[in-house]
Amino acid sequence: MLFTFKVSFVELWNDILKAGYWLAAILLMWFVLYVMNACTWRIIIKGSGDCPIPFWRLLKITITGFALNYATPAGLLGGEPYKIMELKPYIGSERATSSVLLFAMMHIFSHFWFWTTSIVVYLILALLGYLPLGTGIIIVLSFMAVFCGAGIYMFTRGYKNGIVVKLINFVKKIPFLKKWATKFEEKNKNELKKVDTQIAELQSQNKKSFYGSFFLEYIGRLCQSFEIYFMLILFDAGDGGFLTFLYSFLILSYTSLFANLLFFLPLQLGGREGGFAMSVAQMGMTSEIGMFVSIICRVREIFWTSLGLFLIKIGNNKNEDIRNQQSA
Repeated sequence: MLFTFKVSFVELWNDILKAGYWLAAILLMWFVLYVMNACTWRIIIKGSGDCPIPFWRLLKITITGFALNYATPAGLLGGEPYKIMELKPYIGSERATSSVLLFAMMHIFSHFWFWTTSIVVYLILALLGYLPLGTGIIIVLSFMAVFCGAGIYMFTRGYKNGIVVKLINFVKKIPFLKKWATKFEEKNKNELKKVDTQIAELQSQNKKSFYGSFFLEYIGRLCQSFEIYFMLILFDAGDGGFLTFLYSFLILSYTSLFANLLFFLPLQLGGREGGFAMSVAQMGMTSEIGMFVSIICRVREIFWTSLGLFLIKIGNNKNEDIRNQQSA
């Protein structure tokens, strides 16, 4: 896509330079978002017992886990097993597995509510005359509503009854994975049921942890909108007021939905750029702004992905943490 864009690398480099200190602000903002993610995960862990892992290590694992998800195809195939492996020495395999699954579920669950909110926001702005509302837009919003409604229903059911056993049963229906899934279920049947029990307990018995973690994740999605808001201000694409923030919110929502539908692509290459191009155009802005936003987001993503992969090799003395916790 970069080679087919009608934009020279000199222009791309000038766009990066134009971002200036705003790029530093965006990188710092994402550190705050990762801290919020780590806090969400800590709340989930404490919902089923104590949390002996130091917060700084939990933050390190969070950053590295997201980096692995960005860098590997199919997303969760990279970061989630790593997080379970890192957390296992502290709280055991069952709690580590359930907490990681719950964090991933909450992360996705908040996205569905985030996308649902964007539908309402778009309709309000369209009724006020700020955005167009044609037949094509109505079809897209209807698809989003059905998709988000189905996702929220599925996750609500998963929180009530567990999701691991059902997921294994689904994998058993896939021809090439049926044999492996059957053996895995027979070997870990009791453990899988315990994990499902722990998942259900968060929503039914520990509502404070459930809603606390959901609130942090949802607010994190809203805060992420400031990344685009900063760049729209830089490009004078708005008055810098609340309406500009709502545009940023909508651009992020539709871009993230489009990119997540292409989850099987490493780094969501092409999908995110296409999402920015379409969503920015829908807000009545030029393609140049979409290009600028996508490039700066890629610079930010490459920075944090590289840092996350680098952190794999740092601070791995788990035994010392456990001994310090026991002595305390």
